[in-house]
Amino acid sequence: MMLRKRIHLVGLSLFLGIFQFTSAWAELKVGVTAPSFTAPAALAGQTYSFVLAEALKKGPVVVYFYPKAFTTGCTIEAQLFAQAIDKFAELKATVIGVSGDDIETLKKFSQGPCGGKFAVAADLDRSIIKAYDAGMMLVPNMASRISYVVTPDSKILFVHSGMSPDQHVSSTLAALQAWQAKR
Repeated sequence: MMLRKRIHLVGLSLFLGIFQFTSAWAELKVGVTAPSFTAPAALAGQTYSFVLAEALKKGPVVVYFYPKAFTTGCTIEAQLFAQAIDKFAELKATVIGVSGDDIETLKKFSQGPCGGKFAVAADLDRSIIKAYDAGMMLVPNMASRISYVVTPDSKILFVHSGMSPDQHVSSTLAALQAWQAKR
C-alpha cells in the first residue's frame, strides 16, 4: 500500500511539474491581425463590457492570458502589472488580463491582486483563448501564460510566452517602448 501511495505521489508530482511549465500549443505570430473580442470584465470590482476595438482607439493594448485567478503565479503577475500600470499609461497602453474565470471571481481579483489598476476579462466559453491560440497544452480549455502587445491597427507587435510570471511585464513594456521610439 505504501509503495502505491509513493508511485501515485511521484506521478502527481510529475504531472504538476509538466503542467506548471507547459505553455500554449501555439501562439499568434507577430504581424498577424489580432482577433477582436468583447468580454465581460471587472475593474476595481466593477463590471463592464471590455471591447478590444474600443480600447485600440486609445492606443496599444497588452492582452495577457493567465491560467487561474488567485493562484500563486497569476497573483504575482497581476501584482507586477498593477505596479507598472503608470508606465503602461505613459505609453498610452491599456492592459487587460484574460482567463476562464467567472466574473464574480474576477471582480474580487480586480480589487485584490490587480489593485484596481487594470481590468480582467472573463472568457467562460474559452473563445478568446482559442482565438489567440492561448490554450494550455495539456489543458487546452485553460489559458496558458502568454502576453500579446496589440497596436492600434490591430496587429500583433510582440508575443511573450512562458509560465514564469516575472518576465511578462518587463518584456511587454520594452516592446511598447521600442514601438513608441520608432514612431
